[in-house]
Amino acid sequence: MKRYRIALFAVPAIIGLSTFIFLGSRCAAFPQPVKNNVKKDKALLSTMLKILDNNHYRPVTIDNDFSHKVYDTYLKRLDYRKQFFLQPDIDMLKNKFYDGIDDEIKGSTFEFFDSTISILNRRITEDKVYYTDALAKPFDFSVKESVQLDPEKCSYPADKAAMKDSWRKYLKYQVMVRYVDAKKNQDKDLNDDKNLDKTKKSIIMMVDSAGTKIKKVKPVKADSTLEREARMKVKKLEDDYFDRLTKAEHDDYMTSYLNVIVGIFDPHTEFFPPNDKENFDITMTGQLKGIGATLQEDNGNIKVTSIVPGSPSWKQGQLKPGDLILKVAQGDQEPVDIVGKRVDDAVKLIRGEKGTEVRLTVQKPDGSIIVIPIIRDIVVLEETYAQSAMIDQDKKIGYIRLPGFYADFSRDHSSGRACSDDVKKELEKLKSENVKGVILDLRDNGGGSLYEVIKMVGLFIPQGPVVQVKTLAQGIAPYGDDDNGKTVYDGPLVVLINDNSASASEILAAAIQDYHRGLIVGSSASTFGKGTVQNFYDLDDTYNGDDDFGKLGSLKVTIQKFYRINGGSTQLKGVTPDIELPGYYDFDKTGEKDLDYPMEWDQIPSAKYDMWKNEPAYGALQKASADRVAKSTYFALIRQKEEQLKRERDNTDESLFIDDYKAERQKIEDENKAFKPLEDPVKGMNVSILSSDMKVLKGDTAMLARKNDFIDKVKKDPWISESAWIASDMKK
Repeated sequence: MKRYRIALFAVPAIIGLSTFIFLGSRCAAFPQPVKNNVKKDKALLSTMLKILDNNHYRPVTIDNDFSHKVYDTYLKRLDYRKQFFLQPDIDMLKNKFYDGIDDEIKGSTFEFFDSTISILNRRITEDKVYYTDALAKPFDFSVKESVQLDPEKCSYPADKAAMKDSWRKYLKYQVMVRYVDAKKNQDKDLNDDKNLDKTKKSIIMMVDSAGTKIKKVKPVKADSTLEREARMKVKKLEDDYFDRLTKAEHDDYMTSYLNVIVGIFDPHTEFFPPNDKENFDITMTGQLKGIGATLQEDNGNIKVTSIVPGSPSWKQGQLKPGDLILKVAQGDQEPVDIVGKRVDDAVKLIRGEKGTEVRLTVQKPDGSIIVIPIIRDIVVLEETYAQSAMIDQDKKIGYIRLPGFYADFSRDHSSGRACSDDVKKELEKLKSENVKGVILDLRDNGGGSLYEVIKMVGLFIPQGPVVQVKTLAQGIAPYGDDDNGKTVYDGPLVVLINDNSASASEILAAAIQDYHRGLIVGSSASTFGKGTVQNFYDLDDTYNGDDDFGKLGSLKVTIQKFYRINGGSTQLKGVTPDIELPGYYDFDKTGEKDLDYPMEWDQIPSAKYDMWKNEPAYGALQKASADRVAKSTYFALIRQKEEQLKRERDNTDESLFIDDYKAERQKIEDENKAFKPLEDPVKGMNVSILSSDMKVLKGDTAMLARKNDFIDKVKKDPWISESAWIASDMKK
């Protein structure tokens, strides 16, 4: 293993420029597998267990306790909303498999998995009838009843009648929400329309393509019509959902099951099929080889939703959002019909090596059909890279946003960008504009390359250890900055974090904090709390069988734990900010401690390091910030909003009596009026594009528009504003 070809990750990667079958909040009832390759499944499981046994930091004994964990976790993820399994199904599965899944795993058999799929197949057929029947007739919103929206507070239905009623309530709620919104919007149009005539038709003004104002009559819809339209919208959503389920393949189902098994070792050990590994690499590098179009499924068609500026599609110019892709051909080869196929199948055909041609048969919104030839190239996802801005509200403070610790993992390090190099360039640009402090924003930064975070800390310190890494075989080793005392930036530094700052972000924040190099400012009590290191293993390199299954994929395995230079671990506890600012309540508990089967917290001896020569005046800075926050109308509103979000989160039993529902919605809307200032730019905070960037962006309207959008978001962020005040105080 190469010393630095290691990455730190907080959560499973998401796909790059395409959508894929995501079995969303209901988390996936699976129909009967289309193709069951038993030999391949056995090869995958046995190969993964071999890698885990040889390389995982905390090997786990596969016994009855392991069996119980697989059973509980798999069924929870398989039917998260408890809308497919009945309680008798659960009882039968538990009686038969609860203590035996470990034996199946050791023998590479899948009776438990096959049984769940078989049951789900039957239940899905029944559920499709339930939702179709329920949505075929109007709902009565005058009945006083409620629906529980928190799956953890629900039980599995006792029988089919209870399941049917569960679906009825769930669908009734979905329809009621849409009906109330439609009714409210229509009433608003009528109240605002001074041209309402006696025929109950409102006359609205429109502008045609030539810019000419025209009048258009808009009929007023009866309540029954609005309710029916709401039902049809919900039915389409359910039809699309079940359609996606029927297009899922055996390998999709097996991937989910195998990830439950390896996830018992720890929440960051994960199986990646070949295509998912490719998508993960895209998120790590910010690049892909393709045409630069975002696709989604739409009524059985593959629809273009956006084009990446500067991409091959953008340069070619003919492919537009709203186009439907009917066929895909590799150069002059025979085209493949993709109507009715899944998005990920279409993406496989459209992506390809740089310099190769793909020809898309496309139907335009006007019905015309054309063939669009596009030469594939490297597509750069600029929004994944470091960006900077200038903030001026007391002193000139530089701002750098880093979405992730991206890196070039190619063998020759020549195919992509590295975040430490990019941040170094941004720091040099900010220094040239005489900033008096710098904010490094790591909020929602889920981590990335270990090598890059070590290099990045080196931009702010002369030299010394950055992180300590522990392996079972080799013990503890410090990793640090050894660039002979070079420091790119030595001025006031604020690192901005939140509860989604994870892994590599936590290494940087912890190192800056331990050196007393800067001030850690956070909108939560601590960061994510991930203190483990992962490495990818190619399953094909380990599998020694004779069968040719094609590529098996990769296994991301936790091989090390990392520790702060002071000896403490960030595992579970994360990094506590020096100054904590008010922040919004987190609806989805996403910290390490909230994941399944996380590793424990521990500590090791401290490394040897020298404190920063000019450490922050913590007490004075904390008091000055607290005084500003106490007087801030923005943070007062943020606290109020947090209380509202907490109340909404706890109130999961939603009324299906429309008067009660409307009263609750109106209460929230009335409260939200007070929060409008949070949507406006922060008063007194001036944000601008760096002059060096403007020289480059003037000739590129698309890039300039995206940069302005970035600037607009910074202007509306009170956490950045307060961080700038703190940086100004540090200069004083």
